[in-house]
Amino acid sequence: MTREKKTYSREFKIKAVELSNQRGDLVSVVQELSVSYDNLKRWKKEYKEGRFNETAVKTKSPEAEEIARLKKELYNITMERDILKKAVSIFSKSDR
Repeated sequence: MTREKKTYSREFKIKAVELSNQRGDLVSVVQELSVSYDNLKRWKKEYKEGRFNETAVKTKSPEAEEIARLKKELYNITMERDILKKAVSIFSKSDR
């Protein structure tokens, strides 16, 4: 039995934190919004630290995206090479 991960928008999190600050009671807000107590505590901490004031999604520059793509490609090619090396060594042992 797997749980589906719920995602909440940045605005929802901010409103939930503001509501809990107004009421001063986390439990009632958790029950009303049907969110986890731990999530609301974490959101309050992040709100206090100012993380919600920044842009929610940090965009990468085209150069950073290209570097990430090339690193992934390099990793895949390296893995393919290592697999082929192992295969050659296995087949060369069986020929003897």
